[in-house]
This record gives sequence, structure tokens and C-alpha cells, in this order.
Amino acid sequence: TLFFDYGQKALEQEKIAAKEISEFLDAKFDIITLEWMKNLKSGLISGNIPKVKFSDLEDKEKSAQSASQVWVPARNLVFCSIATGIAESENADAIFTGFDKEEAATFPDNSNDFVKNFNNLLNFAVLQKKKPYLIAPLIDMNKEEIVKQGEKIKAPMELSWSCYKSDSNNVHCGECESCLRRKRAFNLANVKDLTKYLK
Repeated sequence: TLFFDYGQKALEQEKIAAKEISEFLDAKFDIITLEWMKNLKSGLISGNIPKVKFSDLEDKEKSAQSASQVWVPARNLVFCSIATGIAESENADAIFTGFDKEEAATFPDNSNDFVKNFNNLLNFAVLQKKKPYLIAPLIDMNKEEIVKQGEKIKAPMELSWSCYKSDSNNVHCGECESCLRRKRAFNLANVKDLTKYLK
């Protein structure tokens, strides 16, 4: 597991979640610190994180506006490029990421097109014959479908962290877009949500 510290507000809780999930999977856990990214302008790093309503999630214009406030410039391109370098160095077969269809609607670097074009780039960026292509197994699923699949395979979803903020008591804010999408996904999937929310 690669975990990136880029100065995000949810750093501590994301780190705990990633470490616990790695331990559950008996996977190696590496932290990569990107000091220069901490100076980028984004609500996820500094500034305000917008509060949204459930009705906003279906409003393309409002969703796009919210996304623009938390967009971190070129973040996934940077992450995937670093992962590629490590994968090539370790002769790994693939790089797995959690991109999904719902996020791709407002974040183009979560889309099928991003994955396809990034993998095309590897034909020029990676020297070894067998390329460690980027694989996104959830790319055609929305969050409701992901929760249903997680329940089916008994994934430890309670260990995951969605909130844009961090909380020492392991409580999601319940108001940011990411929290609302998490709430909605569990509700629509009819799966018990063990997440603690402040609101």
C-alpha cells in the first residue's frame, strides 16, 4: 500500500485507515511525503471545505462547484506516476487504485479515460517490456454498488475514511460532500453504516 502525505486536512485519519486496512490485508505499508504539494491551493489542504446538501449530489452544476473547491491540482497524475516508478523498480505486475464511476462524474482524474490515457503513456514512460498498468476494479461502479460488493465479500468498510476533515475521535463531519456520498451509499445499499458522524 502506498499512502501519500500531501498536507491534506484528513491526513491523520486517512493514514490510520490506510494502515489498518493494510494490516487487515497483510500488505506492506509505505508513506510517501510530498512536501511541495502542501503549497498547492485546494480546500483539501487549506481554505474552506464546502458543506453540501443531499439534493446537491444530483445537481451537476453544484457538484462541479463543490469539486472545484476541493480539487488538488494534478494529484492523481502525481500519485500514479510515483506508483509507476516504484512498480517498475520492484518489477510489479500492476498498480491498483480505487477510482469509481461516481467520483469520475466531477473528477476527470478518476475516469476511465484517465486510466486509459495514463496506461498509454506507460508505453513510453516504462522501459521494462511488461508494463505495470494501472487497474481500477471499481471504475464502472457507483458508491452504492461498491458498498454492496464490500458487504458481499466482507470487506472491513468500517476501517475506511471518507471525510475531507480529520478528527482525533474517529468521527466523520457528516457535512462535506464525501461524507454525504458515504451516507447515501450505505443507505441505498441497505447496509448498516458503522461510521460515526458528527452531524
